[in-house]
Amino acid sequence: MSRLILITGGARSGKSAFAQQLAESLPGPHTYVATSPVTDPEMAERVRKHRLARENHDWQTLEEPLDLAGTLARTEDCPTVLVDCLTLWINNLMYRATNNRQPLTEEDVEEHCRAVIGAAHQHPGTVIFVTGEVGLGIVPENREARLFRDLLGRCNQSLAAAARQVTLVACGLPLHLKQENTP
Repeated sequence: MSRLILITGGARSGKSAFAQQLAESLPGPHTYVATSPVTDPEMAERVRKHRLARENHDWQTLEEPLDLAGTLARTEDCPTVLVDCLTLWINNLMYRATNNRQPLTEEDVEEHCRAVIGAAHQHPGTVIFVTGEVGLGIVPENREARLFRDLLGRCNQSLAAAARQVTLVACGLPLHLKQENTP
């Protein structure tokens, strides 16, 4: 069974940098699973900067916006996997559901999460997930934004329950919410 770690925090909290440093402290080679589609020049620049930060550190990058469980199953030869991020994965699932004119419910997200958790637990090494903590602010004014907040919250709860370690990053500082010895 793998070691499943969840790193969460707000926008620009330092969660991705913390997760990368943690991953690089573990045995390599390392696989970075990117969930973000490149939708515009600004996003392309963000992706370029993320790639540059990993350039000299023994990373393989896989781009997968939807099938995280399948991608994790294909990384069994890599001792350390970093998935960045679940926030965009939920966004991508919502986008696909909307385009297919199908609802995406919290139950659907739990099912997707069970598949991802199952694949992560089958991995022989460490799998680190990065996610955003979006439920700390005001209630969004529109239905779609409230749905996104709720679906991501359900995803985060599912992964946190399965993780052996959960860390909240705020202002670049880690706060360990759950350690391996914590029930």
